[in-house]
Amino acid sequence: MNSIREIYRIGRGPSSSHTMGPESACKLMKRLYPIAERFEVTLLGSLAKTGVGHRTDYAIYKAFEGIPVDIIFNTEEQLLKHPNTLKIRGFKNDNLICDYTFYSIGGGAIEIEGSDKIENKTVYSESRFRDVENVCMNGNISICQYIKNNEDKEIFIYLNSVWKQMKDTIYSGLAKFQTIPGGLGLKRRANTLYDFAQKEKDYSKKERYTISAYAYATSEENASGEVIVTAPTCGSAGVLPAVLMYEQQHSGFSDDEIVEALAVAGIIGNIVKTNASISGAECGCQAEVGTACAMASAALCKLHGLSLKQIECAAEIAIEHNLGLTCDPVKGLVQIPCIERNAAAALQAYDLANLAEVIYYNKKVSFDLVVKTMFETGKDLSCRYRETAEGGLASLFNNSSKF
Repeated sequence: MNSIREIYRIGRGPSSSHTMGPESACKLMKRLYPIAERFEVTLLGSLAKTGVGHRTDYAIYKAFEGIPVDIIFNTEEQLLKHPNTLKIRGFKNDNLICDYTFYSIGGGAIEIEGSDKIENKTVYSESRFRDVENVCMNGNISICQYIKNNEDKEIFIYLNSVWKQMKDTIYSGLAKFQTIPGGLGLKRRANTLYDFAQKEKDYSKKERYTISAYAYATSEENASGEVIVTAPTCGSAGVLPAVLMYEQQHSGFSDDEIVEALAVAGIIGNIVKTNASISGAECGCQAEVGTACAMASAALCKLHGLSLKQIECAAEIAIEHNLGLTCDPVKGLVQIPCIERNAAAALQAYDLANLAEVIYYNKKVSFDLVVKTMFETGKDLSCRYRETAEGGLASLFNNSSKF
């Protein structure tokens, strides 16, 4: 597996696969071919179908700032190796000097056709939860020590910066009231939820309103193109910060304890990314919000001192009960149903961590098995439900006056 740094990328929303990935590919080409006088970028698959709503074109223009670029939205070509495909060609004196095909594989990561992953470095020999657990058990070490043994010495410094940005994003989101850009006229709800929580006297409701407010705050910032942290993607960035922020404020966990929980959550996300997918275009929202829910429930287990078995159980239940979750963003925007879905998953993560604490023993389904199941389920989903805005809520929304 690669470093957990690849799960947590600090950048602008609204989509890791549609903005961060293409932006990285374009910047790479600009750096490799400084003599190019102009570039041509062809977007295919989900990048073409929801690229405008996800601001892919804007990210590309920004990446090539100062250099002319033509963007072609090819929605016709179907037989693609990956649903997030872009082709970049560079020209000098109208002569072709470079021609590359990139795949935006989720979470802001990219691959180049005919090459190994160009930006990631394998740091973990293990790729499945069972293997990680065996190393920890046989070496009599904690999962955090396992992470320290494999990552570079700066990893926890980096995770501290990740946690700082997660908190900053929540605070920023709570302080804003503007309508979210994109044309839907969607009003921000984070501040309203937070104010409602402060007035609520029922403890259980207060807790759930507060967690929801934090998830909304991050997701609304993401939808507005502000700075967030992928966890594991932009579209699912609100789940993990919401539960960690609430736990720190409610239970008094230190930043160091939160960072260790982030590390454990990163391993969960890493296993999914390595063995399945965290891309909504490839496997539906089960790959994004489902994985985020698994990461959040695992992080909660770590904070409360639960065992590896209990961590696995919580993450497994989270994936299992998000199987088949579709990705059908209205008008291709990361707003409906994405924003409230983050809040729902954050609340679910709490329930699942509590459930796993009790029922973890003699569990019949492993985390590795449910990850494999999720990948197969995602491949079986119609492309209409994999971030193309062609099916489900996205297709029916425009005719919603009939319902």
